Amino acid sequence: MRLAGRHLTRDEIFGAVDSYEVIESYPDDKYLPSYLAWAAQGGGAFHVLFAIDIEADHVSVVTAYRPDASDWESDLKTRRRKS
Repeated sequence: MRLAGRHLTRDEIFGAVDSYEVIESYPDDKYLPSYLAWAAQGGGAFHVLFAIDIEADHVSVVTAYRPDASDWESDLKTRRRKS
């Protein structure tokens, strides 16, 4: 696994909240509806997957990662189609 240089801190995730843009939604996800957001940070970008519990008024960060350019278009917001 290539983890070197891919670590995101809590401060980076929360510090970029003003730039979040929902790029995919999963309303029927297994446990809770979830949303994949793109965020700008320090000249780069990362993705954050949130799970939303509307009844409990609670949002959880499921995962955050720097997108792999081989899986995403150049905007890092559009998933490449598998051929």
